[in-house]
Amino acid sequence: MEVILLERIARLGQMGDTVKVKDGYARNFLLPTGKALRANESNKKKFEGQRAQLEARNLERKSEASKVAEVLDGKTFVVVRSAGETGQLYGSVSTRDIADLLTAEGFSVSRNQVELNHPIKTIGLTNVAISLHPEVEVTVTLNIARSSEEADRQANGETLTTAEAIYGEDINENARPDNFFDPNADEDEEA
Repeated sequence: MEVILLERIARLGQMGDTVKVKDGYARNFLLPTGKALRANESNKKKFEGQRAQLEARNLERKSEASKVAEVLDGKTFVVVRSAGETGQLYGSVSTRDIADLLTAEGFSVSRNQVELNHPIKTIGLTNVAISLHPEVEVTVTLNIARSSEEADRQANGETLTTAEAIYGEDINENARPDNFFDPNADEDEEA
């Protein structure tokens, strides 16, 4: 189906472009959300009549997004989650979690604006892209840790996925993983 775009859509086109998209994408997303019109003569005339209003509305949204971007860009947010000793989370941090975190901090962000290809499943510092407007994108850093103290240590550059990092240098010598395995075990079985 051919549609006329009423706003810029990433990987599709600019405002006013006539593009060919799959029928389902047009019927289920573009047309109901008001991002496009069917490409026929009456809609082309309607679009040309509203073009100035649409461009003004787009410019206003872009300027609002730019103001938010100045404040949000480069910020670091701490996410406290339970995790195992290897740094593997018991669960994950998804787009919904990130959107809720940013909303709690006073930024109006929906989960659709969070650009995350797959959920975050390990502790550490992770950069996440937030698309505030099709033309305005910012990057925030998530500091995912087991506690706020660990988040502070992690922010200072420490890696928290080893037993020493978690328990400190006074870890019991018998608790080290290499002490559980006997390197000569194979030799004893062969003899």
